[in-house]
Amino acid sequence: MNAHELRDKTPDQLRDELVGLKKEAFNLRFQQATSQLENTARMRQVRRDVARIKTVLNEKAAAAANAEAN
Repeated sequence: MNAHELRDKTPDQLRDELVGLKKEAFNLRFQQATSQLENTARMRQVRRDVARIKTVLNEKAAAAANAEAN
């Protein structure tokens, strides 16, 4: 998933996706702790996707605040 795709989504869709990714991150950490994790690169992908979504949400919030101020 890239930032361009995320910017096309609504804030509600982004929040839903964020919740799903956080659940996946929890499950991946649990699998790692029990030595069941096969794809270790997925942890990094999920962590970066979470950061991307948070960044886009903050951009949208700042844009909305800017629009109200003007």
